[in-house]
Amino acid sequence: MQLATLSYSAADGWSDDLPALDSDRTLVIAFAAPEFGADPRPFDDLARAFPNSRVVGCSTAGEIIGTDLRDGSVVVAAARFDASTLRTASAAVRSSDDSFAAGEDIARRLSDPGLRGVLVLSDGLGVNGSELVRGLNSVLPPSVVITGGLAADGDRFGATWVLDEGRPATGVVRGIGLYGDALRLGHGSMGGWDIFGPERTITRSRANVLHELDGRPALDLYKSYLGELSGGLPATGLLFPLAIRPAGSRPDDPSLVRTILAVDEDERSMTFAGDMPEGARAQLMRANVDRLIEGAADAALRVERDDSTGPILALGISCVGRRLVLGERTQEEIEATVECLPDGVQQIGFYSYGEISPHASGLCELHNQTMTLTTIREITG
Repeated sequence: MQLATLSYSAADGWSDDLPALDSDRTLVIAFAAPEFGADPRPFDDLARAFPNSRVVGCSTAGEIIGTDLRDGSVVVAAARFDASTLRTASAAVRSSDDSFAAGEDIARRLSDPGLRGVLVLSDGLGVNGSELVRGLNSVLPPSVVITGGLAADGDRFGATWVLDEGRPATGVVRGIGLYGDALRLGHGSMGGWDIFGPERTITRSRANVLHELDGRPALDLYKSYLGELSGGLPATGLLFPLAIRPAGSRPDDPSLVRTILAVDEDERSMTFAGDMPEGARAQLMRANVDRLIEGAADAALRVERDDSTGPILALGISCVGRRLVLGERTQEEIEATVECLPDGVQQIGFYSYGEISPHASGLCELHNQTMTLTTIREITG
């Protein structure tokens, strides 16, 4: 595998010449600030430089390259594989009700005995991430590593986009299938949030819309904890996600973290990035900055390792909520991942509205407020 990473800004152009790596075995990943949805120049450049390659990407709440955090940029990784092959598939999502079918459709179109992994990039606002993941899992076996994330729009929650056939498009999910025995895919995820307050039961919900906790309007209860911060919802909700665990599970079982995407003042409800099933247990979370940074390092340490050598591409996808909490210390979590990954790794990534990854093994899940890492390398010869 040959690998190059570089970046682009409207003011300075490309940080380096676009690499001569075009082929039908080349994967080009571009994570870009939301404003590039209306500025096609970097995507035109990529289309000219990589006419035969698979070009994918999405909008962000901040771009990662190496150990640096950027805003207003495009970060790009180009990987040309020696023996592995690639395939892409897209699905339109007109409403969140289409999410399961979109995941199922993409999985069926990518499914193959040689499939080793799927990278999924999705619109971040119109998609129910839990249903999308459930659709993928309904078709693909646990042996296929599924990772990715939901596109973002900073902390504005206005509009997100995914690159579809090289152009920004809303309401789209795009999957990239990676095939071949030479591939080595690693993954890791970790949060670092602290739970506080009583655990409550979700007594009324529909998919990813939460109406009641313990029989009380969810938004009213949530605002009682946020106090004066409630005026900044939904953005301030990123500072106080919910941990949920299924009905019947044990208190020490793994929980999933859910982030608010929108509030409905009339219905007194909240819309989350993933499902909020009735009967599940929910508990508020808050940040501990040092533990968030330690969580990012732990995510890197969970990535599977072997004794092979050669280029390694790392995709770091973290949550916009983590960035808001970490503030000026955000770069520390990015540095922590690189320090804990194998030597020679090249990292790009972005801050998202939702992260897709397995816990430690098995089926993938939708996470919020979590640092997730995917490593891609190829072993040949």
